[in-house]
Amino acid sequence: MARTYDQIEVGDSYSIQRFISAEDVDTFADITGDDNPVHVDPDYAKEHSRFSKPVVHGVFLLGLISKVLGRDFPGHGSIAVGISCRFLRPVPVGSEVTVEIQVASKNEERQHVKVRTYIYLDGKMALGGEGTVIPPSPEDVAWAEAHENEPHEDETT
Repeated sequence: MARTYDQIEVGDSYSIQRFISAEDVDTFADITGDDNPVHVDPDYAKEHSRFSKPVVHGVFLLGLISKVLGRDFPGHGSIAVGISCRFLRPVPVGSEVTVEIQVASKNEERQHVKVRTYIYLDGKMALGGEGTVIPPSPEDVAWAEAHENEPHEDETT
């Protein structure tokens, strides 16, 4: 359920798990043109990479944070004002990660919410950062509630 500025409290959090397949990474590489072999070529990664296997694009991981902010928490109608992060450890292709958002502060004057953003792999932080979001309006929340049972492109019916 989408949440407005007034429905969000400092300390609120939200998390999801997401498996990242080779097909996901290949699709991302096709869309962005970033086909660096360290991400998409297991033979190259094994022979020439410090990671010994393909790793997920860092910007793909940022996309998961964007998905949570825009679709899950605060949800539909949210506008990301900024997201920044540090990539702390590689995420191998074929891994399951946990994406976590924590509300750090609220700016009453601007109606912005500052969040801490994290991605964990096997309980260890792989990405840490922060973002600023304009939460959805009451009208956006009403729209989201009216459409919450409709399937999304990435869901099967």
